[in-house]
Amino acid sequence: MSTNGGAYDYVIVGAGSAGCVLAYRLSADPAVRVLVLEAGGRDRHPLIHVPIGLGRMWQHRMFDWGYDSEPEPEMLGREIEAMRGKVLGGSSSINVMAYVRGHPGDYDRWAQKGCTGWSYADLLPYFKRCERWEGGEDAYRGGAGPLSVVRNRMHDPLPQVFLDSVAAAGWPITADYNGAEPEGFGVGQSTMLRGRRCSAAVAFLRPAMRRPNVTVETGALATRVLLDGTRAVGVEYARDGRTVAARAEREVILAGGVFNSPHLLMLSGIGPADHLREHGIRPVADLPGVGRNLQDHLGVYVEWDRPEAGQFRIDMRADRAAMAMALAYLLGVGPATILPGGVHGFVKTRPELAVPDLQFITRFAAANAHVWFPGFKPAYRDGVSLRPVLLHPESRGELTLRSADPRDLVRVRQNFLTAGADLATLRAGVRLARELAALQPFARSLGRETVPGPDATSDGDIDAFIRRIGLTAHHPSCTCAMGVGAEAVLDPELRVRGVEALRVVDAAAMPDLVSGNINACVLMIAEKGADMILGKEPLAAVH
Repeated sequence: MSTNGGAYDYVIVGAGSAGCVLAYRLSADPAVRVLVLEAGGRDRHPLIHVPIGLGRMWQHRMFDWGYDSEPEPEMLGREIEAMRGKVLGGSSSINVMAYVRGHPGDYDRWAQKGCTGWSYADLLPYFKRCERWEGGEDAYRGGAGPLSVVRNRMHDPLPQVFLDSVAAAGWPITADYNGAEPEGFGVGQSTMLRGRRCSAAVAFLRPAMRRPNVTVETGALATRVLLDGTRAVGVEYARDGRTVAARAEREVILAGGVFNSPHLLMLSGIGPADHLREHGIRPVADLPGVGRNLQDHLGVYVEWDRPEAGQFRIDMRADRAAMAMALAYLLGVGPATILPGGVHGFVKTRPELAVPDLQFITRFAAANAHVWFPGFKPAYRDGVSLRPVLLHPESRGELTLRSADPRDLVRVRQNFLTAGADLATLRAGVRLARELAALQPFARSLGRETVPGPDATSDGDIDAFIRRIGLTAHHPSCTCAMGVGAEAVLDPELRVRGVEALRVVDAAAMPDLVSGNINACVLMIAEKGADMILGKEPLAAVH
């Protein structure tokens, strides 16, 4: 028996990046009632808001759903960690805060595949509406949106030495990879506000929660979409040991993320019919694409010793680290507001490619960085890493039910390196990382290569290293892909095919991966999705 959870115009499942934007935009009309369901808790913990706190959050998998892949057949049978945020703000509350839109060609490719209205010209106004870029508004950037985006601050000289070395070698340098120059190496951009994390919860949900027409339930695990025939009429969820049913008089919107949105669809009878029957679930809409087409960015760190300790290691001394955390949390200043990265690169391994196929992520600190203090815990040996990331994998994974119990997480099969030229492209990325590390004057600041080590020279050696060490860059997507054709789950309006009044608005809706970190893309999808839900004319395309 379900408890009556009340009636709303819209019920949003998930208070991650997309759900926060939707709550903010849909509730702008005070007559519209919005319910947001979040399985995690409030985002009050200091580690969420102090940028450097993400290291401890990741180490202990705090505010995380706990997903790991099934044993990966081409990755030595490893079960690969797949963190997803379980807290207000979702993954935007635990990610590295990188703000990367991707390449304009990514969105033009979506439109060419049948996603009408999703070209770069169509989407640029939504990117601009979302953000408040510290450089101010121009033809590409927004200056008045809710989301604060800033250039990475760097108190370590080595990132600039790296950029200078790359430029001297003839590699392209971009002043703004989210603007007119999406290719090349440049200073990174982050979602930060006055030295603290600017998550989707901070930027969008908190302002929405101040409105009387918005209700947010935390600790609320959605268990199924309530259907009247083939029309979504509400959501059933579990909270505090009770089962609650909330009615949606206009629409149900799934924004639970790439794993949870398809999971909830399948629990509700929407998905591959034969698979649903295997778990005793009566199919309502046979959509074979639900849970398929899983794509993620796979990367691998190539590491070097740093003989002279960098500023980050100096700041990790226990007394300094404690003071830095306090300054960052209370005042938004100091070294704990700066991550030891700072530079991104977007490059093509072949000139004929339409968009970059590798992203380089830098880390100007040791992989095993930790708090230390003389006489108690020795300082670690410092290091530097360059991480090539495969941007457009040909391999495809899938999600399958473990059971019909909503508390059992879906099985995640990434199927990394199982198709096409993925391994060869990532191998080229490892070789390119070594070329970049050999550039002067950057090379003078590095010691010996420690991972994989100078003896790993053949293709076989590098391939074995990738299989042994490779990890997700935490950009899973595409499991409820919009588009045309038999595998498409959503139409270009983000509506679930064969079901009325039900949409998926999150990373699951992406038809394929963009060229970089995906959080900016997800926020944009929610911005455009909100206008679609409200029946508004789309913002005018900008060519």
